[in-house]
Amino acid sequence: MTEELVKRLLSGNEALARGAWEAGVEVASGYPGTPSTEILEVFAKMPNVYAEWAPNEKVALDVAVGAAYAGKRALATMKHVGVNVAADSLFYAAFTGMEAGLVIISADDPSMHSSQNEQDNRNYAKFARIPCLDPADSQEAKDMMIAAFEISETFDTPVLLRPTTRVCHTSSLLLASPDRYQAPDPKKYPRNHAKYVMVPANARGRHPVVEKRLEKLAAFAEETALNFVEQRSTELGIITNGIAYQYAREVFPEASVLKLGISYPLPQNMIRDFAGKMDKVIVLEELDPFIEEQVLLMGVDLYKPDGWTRGQYPHFKSIFPMIGELDPKVVRTYAVRAGLLPENIGSKPKAEFATSARVEIPVMLTENLPNRPPVLCPGCPHRSTFYILNKLKRPINGDIGCYTLGVVPPLSAMDTCGCMGASTGVAHGGVMAGDSERHFAVIGDSTFFHTGVQALMNVAYNGSNVITIIMDNRITSMTGQQENPGSGLTLQGKPANEVDIEALVRAIGIKTVKRVEAYDVDAIESTLKEWLKIDEPAVLITDHACALLPEERKQYLALDVIEEDCNGCTLCFRIGCPAIIKSEKLDEKTQRPLAEIDPLLCTGCEICSQVCPRDAILFREQVLARLEN
Repeated sequence: MTEELVKRLLSGNEALARGAWEAGVEVASGYPGTPSTEILEVFAKMPNVYAEWAPNEKVALDVAVGAAYAGKRALATMKHVGVNVAADSLFYAAFTGMEAGLVIISADDPSMHSSQNEQDNRNYAKFARIPCLDPADSQEAKDMMIAAFEISETFDTPVLLRPTTRVCHTSSLLLASPDRYQAPDPKKYPRNHAKYVMVPANARGRHPVVEKRLEKLAAFAEETALNFVEQRSTELGIITNGIAYQYAREVFPEASVLKLGISYPLPQNMIRDFAGKMDKVIVLEELDPFIEEQVLLMGVDLYKPDGWTRGQYPHFKSIFPMIGELDPKVVRTYAVRAGLLPENIGSKPKAEFATSARVEIPVMLTENLPNRPPVLCPGCPHRSTFYILNKLKRPINGDIGCYTLGVVPPLSAMDTCGCMGASTGVAHGGVMAGDSERHFAVIGDSTFFHTGVQALMNVAYNGSNVITIIMDNRITSMTGQQENPGSGLTLQGKPANEVDIEALVRAIGIKTVKRVEAYDVDAIESTLKEWLKIDEPAVLITDHACALLPEERKQYLALDVIEEDCNGCTLCFRIGCPAIIKSEKLDEKTQRPLAEIDPLLCTGCEICSQVCPRDAILFREQVLARLEN
């Protein structure tokens, strides 16, 4: 008998994890990436589940597909750019279908809070001919997860579930059930070659099945409660989905709303019927005009602001911006400009609409906040390497990770950064293009496991002289210290084999390999200078655990500056450590500010002490002892 539902306050990510558990997911795999990371971390602690961090998103999806082939409901989690890595697997899974439900979470990131782009992954659903669901709050996140597995099994298709950053990281109330879906015992592993072996002849046979499935999904979209109408005034009707639904309700409380829980495929009859009852109809959605373009293709007449024409840019949105995250202020501002709302305090004055208006950067709510640029943490083991790279003045091709902050002044030690695993490949391309300067590629341990191994293999195979620096801090730091194949633990806390990066690099074919202590400034500098003289690929592994790991935090010992020995030379400021600040006191001769160390921030890594030419930085106990003597 079903127990009583419990009301809980959960973030969208926690709700997605809860929904996966209630839906009976038994196998989940993913790669950490904001805003998706917490989904798998929460799910991994639930009873009777298996969850893992995979080396990259493609592997994660392949694992989930394999589990679904074996008859177990499975989940793959990733952020939006991770779907690019997993796309090959996504498309074959869309063709094959599976024996049990398969859901892929694409956590999109409008405004790029922690990403290199803000691609709208609803387009992937259309491209792959699979359904896409967009939750608007935590309750919908949980409910849509359960519904997604039902859709997956009913229509033999993967389902893309697309929360955005605002949904993932915002908490709201939901009703949680203590019950869990119990799947029937799986059948024998399938031996259906025509369905599961995607050689060309079989793939050609599957394509018509996929197209027929899409027709059935479109019919389902007309009937499902995931799409619904809130009937109010007929003066304005709003077609919306995801978090934009919340803004529609706040900014246009009297408007009728067609809320699309399924953004692909769309319920065409439902949309036409809704639009036919309204005086004006608009589409409110984040990023691409994904729904808007489809609605226009249906022949629905959307409201057009005075002075606006679609002109030579048919893909631009008619009212709201297609760059950046929406919020009530942005929606209200553009609604006023479009003549949908009267002018009021806080909105920009109404302006003539030109085609370019749809690509303006929206007004943000942070106009009066002080600037707080990101910076490497105090004690970060990457700081010494970037300090030396800045001194060497060679091209530095970077990668995705917390070490990307090496680009920030005063370190200013990164010239390119594109996507996970790109650093070594980009550096190799520069060399093979004939660039006369020696290239450094910088990559972290987790990113090296993700897609850096193949790029380094290419360097060894094709013989460029790229110097790759693998910054091994024993963890996936940027997304919150998740385990990886080199950390010695699995996601669920079980002991695991640690990949020996040095042995792996040598096995690839790199002969010049060295591992050094990441805090040893002189060793890093002397090694890199020596390698600049040899014309062959080389790999330097800088080795020290992330300063924020619990075992590292226990060892913090603050440093201090001996005031009378400091002359304000500024060298310690050049390492960009937040714990080192400019004192109000000036050196009598140079009139430059003396250095001062904040003991609450200092970890005692001693990088500043190593670069100080006057030996004016010691541990606080040493400074106190010296003063006493």
